[in-house]
Amino acid sequence: MKKNSLIIISLLLISIFLISACSPNNSKYFDNEGNGEFSDTKISAYKSRYCGCCVGYVAELEKYSFDIETIEMEDLTSIKNQHNIPQSLQSCHTSVVGEYFIEGHVPIEAVRKLLEEKPDIDGIGLAGMPSGTPGMPGAKREAWHIYALKDGIQSEFMTI
Repeated sequence: MKKNSLIIISLLLISIFLISACSPNNSKYFDNEGNGEFSDTKISAYKSRYCGCCVGYVAELEKYSFDIETIEMEDLTSIKNQHNIPQSLQSCHTSVVGEYFIEGHVPIEAVRKLLEEKPDIDGIGLAGMPSGTPGMPGAKREAWHIYALKDGIQSEFMTI
């Protein structure tokens, strides 16, 4: 019993640390004023309940008034497989808006471009968890390469 309590307490402490460490206020590279621009846009965010960085990314989407449904999952493999997201592009969370997926810590500029241009692709993603992206702590250290995917084939969508 004591061992289970210690595990639960440890997980809670780790979650609190990650939430505070992965502050959503790392958005100095893009517009922080959403002004309700996506208030009529529904988005589903699939994430682990223990990931603070995912909480930070959802908080970034909230700034732009998305109608967000957060879905916590123990294992995100099924949602990634459903959208044919290659392992090289997979991150800690996947969002779905309309027919598109958004994989990882994709900045709002790329989401905006996706929703405005409505390209014939399956979705976009940013590999890894680059420093300074929405939900990730730290400063931007390098260019962020956002990729488009169509039928599992990856091509550059934009660089920020």
